[in-house]
Amino acid sequence: MLPKVVLRAEEAELDEWRLFWTGAGGVPDGSGTGVLERWGDLEERERALKIRAGQPILIDPAGRSDGRLSAVFRHHEFARKKEGTKETYAPTYRLFFSFLWQRGLDWDQVTVSDLEDWEDWRLRGQENKGRIVGATWARELAALRLFYDIAVKLRFLAASPVLTRSAVTPDGVVEVAELAPSDVRSSNVKWLSPRGFRLWRDVGLGGMLPGGLESSSWPGRNDGRDVAFADYVYSSGLRRRETGTLLLSELPGVTGRAYYPGWVGKAVAKRAGRFYYVGHHAVQGVDLYRLSAREAAVARARRRGLYEKLAGRLLLREMRQDRTAVWTGPGGRTFCARVDVLTARERMLMFVEGEGGLEPAMLWLTESGMPMAYKSWTKVFERGSERCARAGLKVFATPHMLRHSMALRVLLSLMRALDRRLGLAPQERKRYEEVYGTVWAMVKDLLGHRSVVTTQEIYLEPVRGLQVETLLNDMDDPVSAELFAELARRTGLVLDAA
Repeated sequence: MLPKVVLRAEEAELDEWRLFWTGAGGVPDGSGTGVLERWGDLEERERALKIRAGQPILIDPAGRSDGRLSAVFRHHEFARKKEGTKETYAPTYRLFFSFLWQRGLDWDQVTVSDLEDWEDWRLRGQENKGRIVGATWARELAALRLFYDIAVKLRFLAASPVLTRSAVTPDGVVEVAELAPSDVRSSNVKWLSPRGFRLWRDVGLGGMLPGGLESSSWPGRNDGRDVAFADYVYSSGLRRRETGTLLLSELPGVTGRAYYPGWVGKAVAKRAGRFYYVGHHAVQGVDLYRLSAREAAVARARRRGLYEKLAGRLLLREMRQDRTAVWTGPGGRTFCARVDVLTARERMLMFVEGEGGLEPAMLWLTESGMPMAYKSWTKVFERGSERCARAGLKVFATPHMLRHSMALRVLLSLMRALDRRLGLAPQERKRYEEVYGTVWAMVKDLLGHRSVVTTQEIYLEPVRGLQVETLLNDMDDPVSAELFAELARRTGLVLDAA
């Protein structure tokens, strides 16, 4: 079955599987082959086969497709996964199937021994320049376990090569994979202190010199956008996908408050929709970007007629107070649904009719005025860190590091706030440690974690093992430079500017 639109294909050698993705509707312009033109009922066929937009298609090195793979990807256990999860899992299948192919095996001929050899190569292969860490292997193993569990349920295999064992956890007895890594919790995650973040942002994204002066060689084309994005993530703790897919209509209005509530849509969140809070400075920065660099990018795109040429464009007609959206599809059909159901791909296709013409409904745009794919922010952050390195600075950042840093900053602030609210003296604080347990739960909710254990063990590792009375001393400012400098010195996990 041919995909309606091939959005992208992973690069592959002759002895490797290839990965394609189905699109969101429409026939590619200028194909010149006439092949798809004869498939007038293609959309109906896809609906009948339950093929969805954004579904992976794997082609073996001989150029053949296997209908059983499509059945696995259509299965509800895979189909209900978040878009970002699918985009992470599918390349894992391509790599593993290529490994099997080079052994003379197809995907359904795998044995437990093959999987063990793959694990050894991925984690410890001396000739493997792309060796991965335990946390990455845990994700890859989860992807393979899901795929082969579904294949077994569909009776394509007699048994899964991913062996499991029973383990006792705080949530009860669960089945865990035999090859699950034991070093996931000890990953060398980094944090940024507030002044470390400001230094990285100003030099890496804003084009400033380390001493605080403006650089005469800085092109300054996208600095307003990039700085606004970084500030928003650092203030809110949102994930890259959650921040990168925001619609204009989802932004809090600037009213002079210290913090504003916002909502993350279910389809772009990791698990479920939730409230988040973002500071006034970050919202103000986004508003400035919207009225300056973004507006100029939209004007450029309109002059070039880019929006009218976009296939599969969705026109947002109305956004109601209950977060219900009304939009029109390419065929003129009107849809009405909660904004929570809009995926990242659908958000990129959503437009509004403004005074000057069409305009993307998404907040973040490329320099050409087109909606910016949320994954592109990784490269933006990498370039920013490279600029800091060239300037002789030891600070670097990723979107997820800013999320970690927000959690640490909020934890300390909430602890100090409760300390003052309860009027505790320094010698009494240890006695009230059970009260501070509620603070961990607050941070868990802000981050959208399912379990407070995740918050405590991974994201806030710098404060593990430190006594509450050590952290919560008589300092007036719980997130002062001195406190973060102390954490940086004692843990080696927090990047500070000094």
